[in-house]
Amino acid sequence: MAQTVSECLTAATDSVTLITDINTSGASSDRVPDASTQAELNDFVQRNVDHLGIILAYAPVDADDDTPDIVGYSGDKSSYTGAITTGNAYIAANS
Repeated sequence: MAQTVSECLTAATDSVTLITDINTSGASSDRVPDASTQAELNDFVQRNVDHLGIILAYAPVDADDDTPDIVGYSGDKSSYTGAITTGNAYIAANS
């Protein structure tokens, strides 16, 4: 059974939360292991930025494709695109 747009965006919200928390709390974030290095924090953020980019690019290729149409979704995606921007800025500032 294919995922729905809602299920995909719920999974993407976890990435938004992680990026936001690391941006705010750094190594003190409760979403990363204790004693994480800056390189590890950057890696966590990058993987979640990448995840968001993948999710936001979901679109069926034809009528038989059951990929959720995130690209065509008309709802608000600003929290996801904003998290990508925040994550990229975090990595740039901490590299």
